[in-house]
Amino acid sequence: MHLAYPAVLSALLFCTGLYGVLARRNAILVLMSVELMLNAVNLNLVAFDVWLSRTAEETLHSGQALTLFTIAIAAAEIGIGLAIVLAVHRGRGTADIDKLRDTAEGHESPGLDGPDSDAPATGAAAEKAEATA
Repeated sequence: MHLAYPAVLSALLFCTGLYGVLARRNAILVLMSVELMLNAVNLNLVAFDVWLSRTAEETLHSGQALTLFTIAIAAAEIGIGLAIVLAVHRGRGTADIDKLRDTAEGHESPGLDGPDSDAPATGAAAEKAEATA
């Protein structure tokens, strides 16, 4: 088998994962896309390890060893990532990345002039002030 076949498949998998990271809004789908990108890297590592072992006299299998390290790091990353997503979902009620800009509770973004300016409140702060008045 030529090296081009797994390299092209790896590039397609990586591009699909990159599209998923850039286009998705759900945090779990973003984590799945990152896993897809890591699997593309693993495929490339193993393919180049096999290709280089055919030409070398000694086979070190360093590509396969790096793949095992990548799989271990990916497992830790997905475990921590899912724990963070579940904690945020319990606190906020959504896993939508666009709605999770501020993680501090009760923290409101200041206006354009800064927090100490005498400019009138805008947006959500103005609606909150009108509701309490």
